[in-house]
Amino acid sequence: MAAASEHTVLQFTPPSTVPATGTASTSVLSARVHPLVIFNICDCYVRRPDQAERVIGTLLGSVLPDGTVDIRNSYAVPHNESSDQVALDIDYHHNMLASHVKVNPKEVIVGWYSTGFGVTGGSALIHDFYSREVPNPIHLTVDTGFTNGEGTIKAYVSVNLSIGDQPLAAQFQEIPLDLRMVEAEKFGFDILKSTAVDKLPSDLEGMELTMERLLALINDVYNYVDNVVEGRTSPDNNIGRSIADAVSSLPKLPPHAFDKLANDSLQDQLLLLYLSSIIRTQLSLAEKLNTAAQML
Repeated sequence: MAAASEHTVLQFTPPSTVPATGTASTSVLSARVHPLVIFNICDCYVRRPDQAERVIGTLLGSVLPDGTVDIRNSYAVPHNESSDQVALDIDYHHNMLASHVKVNPKEVIVGWYSTGFGVTGGSALIHDFYSREVPNPIHLTVDTGFTNGEGTIKAYVSVNLSIGDQPLAAQFQEIPLDLRMVEAEKFGFDILKSTAVDKLPSDLEGMELTMERLLALINDVYNYVDNVVEGRTSPDNNIGRSIADAVSSLPKLPPHAFDKLANDSLQDQLLLLYLSSIIRTQLSLAEKLNTAAQML
């Protein structure tokens, strides 16, 4: 990144002159982050410059009526930091924000993220900058170094410490973070957070694992219902309602018709996989032929 101008450098200030950051702790109750954001952060960390120890970036999303911050997108912001200052490429940040707004005007700045375990010394400076961009920003940390053996993800807000009307410092306070995923997203996230992966599973292997999980869930439900009927387990009305809702959502088809429907759907998916494989092969062959033609 080019040398930052004076207005892009955030200097450390004495605690007595730390600017107020609002009342985030009273307005922000929790945060919810989508898997796309985690994947994007990890990708930016892998592609970071060699001299960079961590990457930071902007979080986009919206604030729900109940105070939950819904984080749906993100982009990295180039920066340099030392023991006493942090330099942000603010022009890059504003240009990326303008591009995202054109694509999805409903997404606004909700905070910023950083890689690493927990909050660092320069986090207060960066948080102060984002506090001027949006009230009560969220600070999301993603442990890409797997310090505790897994990718720990936490969310913070800034809370002012003061005596009377005199602010003393800003303290980061952790808030509840919800990482909700559908089955396909959870399968990919489990692969991403694993520290040792020989290879990514193929589409058929992924489908096989999903069917195995579905079969295991059906067996658990079958065993629970059997134990309740035999009197070995006390019934739970909530579980019973959930099972009834799941059963009622299935179409009422005879077994042979249901098997035919499932087999037809599976064959359609296998056909799509076969066609996509052919297309990838053709594209790869065309690229090699084009490269050979240019060399000749």
